[in-house]
Amino acid sequence: MLKTTLAALTLTLLPGLALAQGCSHAKTTAMSCADGTLPDAETGTCVPVTTS
Repeated sequence: MLKTTLAALTLTLLPGLALAQGCSHAKTTAMSCADGTLPDAETGTCVPVTTS
């Protein structure tokens, strides 16, 4: 009886724990910009390079 209860509890909690890890694949892709521009992390767009 105890083994069955522990197995049921484990099978109930495992999917929730897997979802708690989150999804990070979108954060690992590299952004490429055209020549003369650089990626801006705050806006997620390419901005022109300015030299002073």
